[in-house]
Amino acid sequence: MYNFDFVKPSTVEEAVAALQDDEAQPLSGGQTLIPSMKQRLNAPGTLVSLLGIEALKGISSADGVLTIGGVTNHATVAAEAGAYPALAALAAQIGDPAVRNRGTIGGSLANNDPAACYPAAALASGATIVTNSREIAVDDFFQGMFTTDLEEGEIITSVKFPIPEVASYQKFEQPASRFALTGVFVTKYADGVRVAITGASEEGVFRWAEAEEALTANFSADALAALAVPSNAMITDLHGTAEYRAHLCKVMTGRAVAAAH
Repeated sequence: MYNFDFVKPSTVEEAVAALQDDEAQPLSGGQTLIPSMKQRLNAPGTLVSLLGIEALKGISSADGVLTIGGVTNHATVAAEAGAYPALAALAAQIGDPAVRNRGTIGGSLANNDPAACYPAAALASGATIVTNSREIAVDDFFQGMFTTDLEEGEIITSVKFPIPEVASYQKFEQPASRFALTGVFVTKYADGVRVAITGASEEGVFRWAEAEEALTANFSADALAALAVPSNAMITDLHGTAEYRAHLCKVMTGRAVAAAH
């Protein structure tokens, strides 16, 4: 580790002001940032902790929408997001107790790790990402591996999840990291089905449009029988080949549909 300044504002306005420094970086749960700093892959001059901003914590539900504060940790989502059971179940599967009690939903979405769970939930839910300056439709938010539509100094203040009729998240877990080797979040709304896949693609989280169309017409795992995810853009690493991950996309989607029923 190396020397850096640390500030812990108590309001969003104070945090945004502190982030105007070119060397400043926001710190939420720190589950990715701190290890990268220890490895000297990241070297911010100032860490601006968001954990002291009480307005960014908590969960509420109204008019069919679940709203989660940006620095709400995974353990709280698992315990208190009962209005959206599939989302609560997803949060309960993230990492281990230490990670779940430190990591935050806003930090996960802002980092956009290609194997993280929350991006699949947000994308499948048609969520809205609320920042200190605007609201971003989730289909515009994720822009590739570790890349989002967030601008410098912009922070996620909350996330709005429309609650679906039924939903399920199925994760084929990499046992050492507990990240998703491939994870699929399926939601069914009155106007159709959304399918989001994480952990598989070199581009990060993505929607499987062909499965969405088939499942909107027939919400059954049988509707996937003739479909296949191309393997050309899938990840190949020591845990699995591109072809294996492409196969898992279909398998985990079928399991998610069956579980949602």
